Amino acid sequence: MPRGGWLTYLRPQPGAQVRAGLRLIIAAVSGAVLSLSFTGLYLNIYSWICIGILIFSLIGARPRVAFACGFLHALLFVLTSVPWIATVLSVHGGLSIAGGWGVLLLIATAWGIHTGSFAWSVHRLSLQSIELACVAAPFIWVTFEFARAHLPEIGFPWNLLGYPAAANLGLVQLAAITGIYGLSFSVAGFNALLVWAGASSKRTARARVTVVITAAAILLIAAWAGPHFVAQEQAHHFARAVQLNFPEVDSYSADWFHAHAQELDEISRLSLGPSAEKPDLLVWPEAPAPFSFQDLQFAKLASVLAIRFGHPFLAGAIEWKPSVDPSDAALHGSLLPYNSALLFDPQGQRVFVYDKIHLVPFGEYEPFPLIHRVVTSVSSEVGGFHKGNKYVVGQFPRGNSFGVFICYEAIFPGEVRRFAARGAQLFINISNDGWFGRSAAAEQHLRMARVRAVENRRWIVRSTNNGFTASIDPYGRIFQPLPRDVRAAADLPYDFRLDETIYTRFGDWFAWLCVLVSVILVASTFRKAK
Repeated sequence: MPRGGWLTYLRPQPGAQVRAGLRLIIAAVSGAVLSLSFTGLYLNIYSWICIGILIFSLIGARPRVAFACGFLHALLFVLTSVPWIATVLSVHGGLSIAGGWGVLLLIATAWGIHTGSFAWSVHRLSLQSIELACVAAPFIWVTFEFARAHLPEIGFPWNLLGYPAAANLGLVQLAAITGIYGLSFSVAGFNALLVWAGASSKRTARARVTVVITAAAILLIAAWAGPHFVAQEQAHHFARAVQLNFPEVDSYSADWFHAHAQELDEISRLSLGPSAEKPDLLVWPEAPAPFSFQDLQFAKLASVLAIRFGHPFLAGAIEWKPSVDPSDAALHGSLLPYNSALLFDPQGQRVFVYDKIHLVPFGEYEPFPLIHRVVTSVSSEVGGFHKGNKYVVGQFPRGNSFGVFICYEAIFPGEVRRFAARGAQLFINISNDGWFGRSAAAEQHLRMARVRAVENRRWIVRSTNNGFTASIDPYGRIFQPLPRDVRAAADLPYDFRLDETIYTRFGDWFAWLCVLVSVILVASTFRKAK
């Protein structure tokens, strides 16, 4: 091994274009390989090494090459881990195949700028010391993940680096303290440790390799033995979750309820069928159906169903009502659509409404009016919905409280946390993942929702239109997921919790700590030497 380790081979030489090309290839391939931890067989090992390969590719590079390495890494990762975005836009959104991939490419570009900025920051620190760059890397990685989650209007914290590790029942418990960002930090930290070992000289190589092996052994032991020490949570309630399995459509006919009467009868039978579990909560998902309380047909159906069930009934629906935002003076008097969850009590009365706050950009609302012509070609529904403005916590007749988050909201840890912080003792997640088709998206969505249960130590009852319908205990165990693309019902265990985790109480404190450390470290590189 040369003095300075194998990283010596990547030190730049004047005019060495081939070396820059090699770096870019390595970075791009590492992004594509990383996607294997989020798709297919979900091989988690790649998340523990691919960021290290990215860092390896940028050490010793020119600044613009370092940025390009990060950019290409993210570009290939997005194109291979979430290609379903292009499919949704072309199959359901009215775009051509080329148009769908064009929009996906724009998303990948935005993602690439974040990862490119991570690479540039780590590279800048490496000019002072490779060791300093390796120490800083996990802090900077979390900072840009956190930034991506909080982009105005178009935040998209999908497939964060910590989610593959969160698949392990032992490792995911860290989320109760730090949120998902603590897991991303741990994975990025191990990747940086690999680079640190590779940068060693002959004199320090053995010691550094020993440190890496020790860290790997600790992680393996935690991953293997940890699940055996995770508490078993007993459930004292069951929820009847119904998977409606309606096909995705762009519009509804005026006689929809009459045309689908037979299907609605079947769904009612599934909802009211006898069970040894004696479910005390009925949940229907967000669904591609014209369910609205302002439609007497649905209002009567929901009311009768709740009375016959004898317990609370929660369903996704479209609410038509005046704006809930006082600033919308121009819309005063108009009835506006909201993507909502409604609860009916055993007497058939509507007693709770939650209006979805974090809408899907370009799918449920139009974030940038200037591109109206482009957006409206995607779907006739774009721009139609309005945002709710309250994280409402509801109450069941016996006094227990619950919070509902709808579909896309499940990927935002800080927002789901608000329900628990406001006293919700149970989470209910309703979703329509039918737009995803048979892609990896539905399972990715479930895996992310699972972490929300652990972060807040709450049971989640999850009802979807066509999969995956399941319940999740406060430690991340998944119960009785219904198969995809079937109309069926399952009695899912659940219970109520009163305690607060560190994450619930203090929110994204760990992510903000990473932001602070990152700013200090990167800013220090701009200080002029005296």
